[in-house]
Amino acid sequence: MAILVTGGAGYIGSHMVLALLDAGHEDVVVIDNLSTGFDWVLPPEVTLVVGDVADQALVKRVIAEHGIDVLAHFAAKIVVPESVADPLGYYLANTVKTRALIEAAVAGGVKHVIFSSTAAVYGEPEIVPVPEDLVAAPINPYGRSKLMSEWMIADAAKAHGFSYVILRYFNVAGADPRGRSGQSASDATHLIKVATQAALGRRTHLNVFGTDYPTPDGSCLRDYIQVSDLADAHCVAIAHLRSGGESKTLNCGYGRGYSVLQVIEVVKRMSGRDFEVRLAPRRPGDPAQIVAKADRIRDELGWRPRHDDLDGIVAQALAWEESLARRNRL
Repeated sequence: MAILVTGGAGYIGSHMVLALLDAGHEDVVVIDNLSTGFDWVLPPEVTLVVGDVADQALVKRVIAEHGIDVLAHFAAKIVVPESVADPLGYYLANTVKTRALIEAAVAGGVKHVIFSSTAAVYGEPEIVPVPEDLVAAPINPYGRSKLMSEWMIADAAKAHGFSYVILRYFNVAGADPRGRSGQSASDATHLIKVATQAALGRRTHLNVFGTDYPTPDGSCLRDYIQVSDLADAHCVAIAHLRSGGESKTLNCGYGRGYSVLQVIEVVKRMSGRDFEVRLAPRRPGDPAQIVAKADRIRDELGWRPRHDDLDGIVAQALAWEESLARRNRL
């Protein structure tokens, strides 16, 4: 049986593909429209189908031709401020298209679904670290679009008999330790990506959005999870479902937070370079702090992170930026 990875040419999806191949899964199929992904990041043994996840005829054909039993759904829009400015675009990309995809998966007899969700479903949590059973209360369209998809998947699973694992990501960062993939979009908004670009002279400065939050240094506090660890969590989730495990919704984080200003200092130290930091007003939709209560995925799935080290995560991001620069000069 084969695994279908939507958005598999993107940042997190490509690391999922690598993790599957590293774990011995030989039949991996990717659907990606390449709007933010890159075909060159995929190994040659992976089947890439360029198309939209909402194209039900395409999805059904891929499922039938490859004998797909697991759908790992990563394709999405992910920028919080953009979701505030363009909510309808986010509900289309993250909710409407997910509905179409799941309907096609049900029609094709897919047995298991892994869904890429987000800590943004928690909004401004009253409890930190945030447990999975905290009532979801997203404060931006991005989080709401993902929560709606969670509800759809859970309801469809009950009605149609497939099992699922929903993984709520905290802040994903870093790159493949072997240098095979990383965050490749030049206009990405993730803090560590932007900070490494500033350190390497690809940006004139870095903005810190808000320094008046109720946190120790006034800047936002986040739980940064290394991208290969996150991909491994998905592999563990697939093994759980294929062995008959029950459906679950789980956090993916380390359970420790770093502020924006702390991360900037680590990037400056690891790169050995200073860069301009500008203080800017808060962005709409940003919670003050969000850190995972991350014991459940360890206890229930046996997931064990291997890259829980901010210095190492930043070093990976810097190395990937340098490799991108070399690639762009070719």
